[in-house]
Amino acid sequence: MLLRAIDRFFGHEASGGILLMLAAVAAMIVANSGLSGAYESVLGSYLAVTLNGEGLEKPLILWINDGLMAIFFFLIGLELKRELLEGKLKNPSDVVLPGMAAVGGMVLPAAFFLMLNWGNPATVNGWAIPAATDIAFALGVLALVGDRVPSSLKVFLLTLAILDDMGAILIIALFYTAELKVDYLFLALIPAALMFWLNQKRVHRVAPILMLGVVMWFFVLKSGVHATLAGVLTAFFIPLKDKWGKSPLHSIEHGLSPYVLYFIIPVFAFANAGVVLTGMSFGDLFAPLPLGIALGLILGKQIGVFGITWAMVKMGLARMPHGATWAQIYGVACLAGIGFTMSLFIGSLSYDDSALMNQVRLGVLSGSIISGVLGYAALMLSSPAAAEETEAEADPAPAE
Repeated sequence: MLLRAIDRFFGHEASGGILLMLAAVAAMIVANSGLSGAYESVLGSYLAVTLNGEGLEKPLILWINDGLMAIFFFLIGLELKRELLEGKLKNPSDVVLPGMAAVGGMVLPAAFFLMLNWGNPATVNGWAIPAATDIAFALGVLALVGDRVPSSLKVFLLTLAILDDMGAILIIALFYTAELKVDYLFLALIPAALMFWLNQKRVHRVAPILMLGVVMWFFVLKSGVHATLAGVLTAFFIPLKDKWGKSPLHSIEHGLSPYVLYFIIPVFAFANAGVVLTGMSFGDLFAPLPLGIALGLILGKQIGVFGITWAMVKMGLARMPHGATWAQIYGVACLAGIGFTMSLFIGSLSYDDSALMNQVRLGVLSGSIISGVLGYAALMLSSPAAAEETEAEADPAPAE
């Protein structure tokens, strides 16, 4: 009976989202309990991989953020490549809408933040904090909605979130890289060129590509650029079809998905969602820094994503996702306001002061929670099932 219940749980589309939420809640409980010292100690423990004194030596939290999440982004890259080559994004016009929505969803949140922090040199550097969307959390909430939304809307959010995070990675590389090491970036071009050559040969065995991807990840990480970029780039070098007509891309995607969904994403959430709330109060939310972040995530994302989408569709520059309604587009725009882990990461790059980081956590936490609740509610209320129930209540069947 128990095994059957577990099997049903993991077979449900929302299981990954539920595990993600449970991991985040568990992290916050532990970080604000008597176990907080052990929690911080484990995440701060150093793990080294060296050869003759050369290599990597980083705390566990960075191995999770830079290593495990590179695998997550690798899977996202595989999904995006598949959709671009043979799926719903094969038509370039289908990429324009989520792409422009992603741009609007980055510019408007930054504008809201700068509107409140422009005159303060101590906080203005965090303008990019509300510009990021957390793919894992946004897709996790969407998974909780299940099949109430059309698959085209899921692809729209996935593409928007990927492009949004790619934009965030570029922002980090351009504006938040303390010391860019160009020599390592040039070294990263060597494995990239070899992967490109193997891709053109349509190799069946992809182990060499994956090994070269690890080498590229190392060079990108040492260059100072966010290492998750290497995961996406490696995915695009995996052949969709090999020389015998089989699909290495489909095989890897199918085999990797459960490990990412049920292990990597929950571990990442548990390691990053441990926000310490000690010393904070409700009134602290209205300081310029946390309020700028929260308003950027809540209003900036909604206006940017929904506004750009509405304008492009009404002007005939793009088509609505098939089967989606404007209410569902609004729900997705709200989900794009879940910044959480990427926003916290950009915050850590923006400020060294612990007091400012507490304000960052407060703004990111409040803005992400409100955005997630609004998005979930909007999608549930706008679903076909909800519409049918409302119609039935308004027009009850006559009594016999």
